[in-house]
Amino acid sequence: MPAADLQTFVAQLEQRGWLKRIQAEVDPILEITAIADRVVKAGGPALLFERVKGSRFPLLINTFGTQQRMCLALECNDFAEVAARVKNLIKPEMPTTLMEKLKKLPELAQLSSLPPKIVRRGICQEVVHTADADLFTLPALKCWPEDGGRYITLGAVFTKHPETGERNVGMYRVQLFEPKLAAMHWHVHHDGARHFRAYQTRGEKMPLAVALGGPALLPYVATCPLPPGIDECLFAGFLQGRALELVPCVTQPDLEVPATAEFVIEGYIDPREELILEGPFGDHTGFYSLADYYPRFHVTAITHRQAPLYPTTVVGKPPMEDYWLGKATERIFLPLLQMLVPDIIDYALPLFGCFHNCAFVKIRKEYPYQARRVMHAIWGAGQMALTKIIVVVDEHVDVHNQDDVLFHLCANIDPQRDIEFVHGPLDILDHATPFCGTGSKMGIDATRKVPGEGQVREWPQELTLPAEVEALVNRRWAEYGL
Repeated sequence: MPAADLQTFVAQLEQRGWLKRIQAEVDPILEITAIADRVVKAGGPALLFERVKGSRFPLLINTFGTQQRMCLALECNDFAEVAARVKNLIKPEMPTTLMEKLKKLPELAQLSSLPPKIVRRGICQEVVHTADADLFTLPALKCWPEDGGRYITLGAVFTKHPETGERNVGMYRVQLFEPKLAAMHWHVHHDGARHFRAYQTRGEKMPLAVALGGPALLPYVATCPLPPGIDECLFAGFLQGRALELVPCVTQPDLEVPATAEFVIEGYIDPREELILEGPFGDHTGFYSLADYYPRFHVTAITHRQAPLYPTTVVGKPPMEDYWLGKATERIFLPLLQMLVPDIIDYALPLFGCFHNCAFVKIRKEYPYQARRVMHAIWGAGQMALTKIIVVVDEHVDVHNQDDVLFHLCANIDPQRDIEFVHGPLDILDHATPFCGTGSKMGIDATRKVPGEGQVREWPQELTLPAEVEALVNRRWAEYGL
């Protein structure tokens, strides 16, 4: 099973030689970013800084910076294993015989035990600070030179809808302003922001908690683009094969947080207050996201373990640690995307696209304009709706091979005939849009053209060798002395 708490996960990393302890004192202002950026881009280990200037807490970074470490967090050999479990969950095969029904009983029993379990005590509350709570005791980073301040970057933000009680866990950056004042940065389409608007309508304070650490898979779960109304804590239970244990907050008892968290920051947002200017912030796009106004987060308590670790991350020009969180989502959520758009065989979110700028999509083409139908279906599918450029290719193209996709894109399109432009919502962080969060998107049909798709000349066959010749050469390769 995946590690139930961060320190167990750190021990697993260290046992495998995937973690490096650093005893030299380091500065959370820019220096840690400079170190981590080099290590991440070199595919290096997780880093545990034991002496951080201005804080007594050790700092952990690059925890999930390789596919190996991400798979360890999910307790799998490959993301495809988890994707297969998700596929079985959303498209279960119905048992037809008595024996098959009996075999299903353990699966049903496991599913019934997966909702989060509320417990009375948790190690996250071994130490409690209320009147003396101070955000600046944390070794929060200032990552890039023009950042507006120091930030919490790997916190799982827990909220509830005031009417339905629906829980949401999201990962939103938090800028520190005063010992008990921060800014909560969430985009208008995020569920946390939707909960905030509900409190705003009611004119009530919104309880909120930020959990750092906890189960190894919590940061992944907090970044998952789950459909609205699906509890991330339930999904965490599904992924780890056991119920996620939650404990009520000390000063915001209507909220529950992971019992094994390293730190929990409790507080509230008053929607009647003026917003606060947050940012700029060096973002995963490789550019600074501009300063804007966001809700004030008032801290009422900071709780933590007796000897906690402070987990954090740096985002910037890819590849960074967040690439592997996104890659896990790309693979694990393929069955869900296929349920929404059955034409899709596979897809990839290439590194250069920073998750939302570009998607390569593979289909088995059966009729004219099928590629365009797929584009528009994706532009209506949850967070995939924010994809700025979609390239659709035929089934024999490897969407995980950038050169293969670009070869077929260049070879198979007539720009005037095969490019589709639409307008709609885009990522708030996209600085190229004419308006914040809205602009144009482009779909490129790089498939083989068929009659009915405009003016189409006779289409040539692509060069390939017979399978039997390839097999012959494979068998004899050692003979060639090459």
